[in-house]
Amino acid sequence: MENSIRIVNKKTGQTPLECINEIKKAEPNLAYLPLTYAGRLDPLAEGVLIVLIGDECLKKDEYLKLEKIYELEILFGFATDTYDVMGKIINIYASSSCQFLGPRTREDEGPDHKNWHEDSASNTNILNSTPDYVSRIEEILPNFIGKIKQSYPPYSSRPVNGKPLFMWAREGKLDQIEIPTHNVQIDNIEIIGENSYLGAQLLSKIKEDIGKVKGDFRQKEIISIWEKELQNKKEEKYFTIKLRINCGSGVYVRSIANEIGEKLGIPTLALRIVRTKVGEYGIN
Repeated sequence: MENSIRIVNKKTGQTPLECINEIKKAEPNLAYLPLTYAGRLDPLAEGVLIVLIGDECLKKDEYLKLEKIYELEILFGFATDTYDVMGKIINIYASSSCQFLGPRTREDEGPDHKNWHEDSASNTNILNSTPDYVSRIEEILPNFIGKIKQSYPPYSSRPVNGKPLFMWAREGKLDQIEIPTHNVQIDNIEIIGENSYLGAQLLSKIKEDIGKVKGDFRQKEIISIWEKELQNKKEEKYFTIKLRINCGSGVYVRSIANEIGEKLGIPTLALRIVRTKVGEYGIN
């Protein structure tokens, strides 16, 4: 039996299984050999995916233990039930330009609700200034370095009582179970960039990325939610920050995006995740 691996550059929207099927199509001689991947990537994530072939599949655990490097772009102003843009919005800022004044939830809104713009329209200096996210994030990053305990995302395939977490979440029954945690190792996190999107640009990116995903991930419903939220905010500016994360196996990078927001007291999510390296394997 052939022993080998393939290093795949998984694209946004692909599943690991789709990557395996592409390899089989390109290399018909592998059609009857076992193939598997070592280290799952979410549909919206992209980058290095190791595909094992033949007897190499027996070494999967060894490959899973390899260190990984990710680039994570965090969007400020929104939180979702999946911790990325593929989820329902559960928490937002009245304005993405607000500086850590505390988030609001949809339950706070009502017929007499005033958003932050209306309450603070005279404070143009704050409204027009770039939020000081960098220094605030630098203060909290040490909390995420070392051996830490991380909860599994509600929308993940981790089984609980014989059923994956995402099924408990879709059925609205998360309150009936205890979401498990696991220990993970994060060696380093550093800020490597900042960016901003106008509301129109952000909506276009979200629709394009979600549109690439096949299968049942609530795509139509999620896109409709984002359209409703951003349709009247085309000129609103939304800020992002990019991190480089060196870590061991089992780390949910979108959970880090969500947890950083919780530490800051502001809704956040993973806008883009790229795995740039697994062990010695990278993509040029």
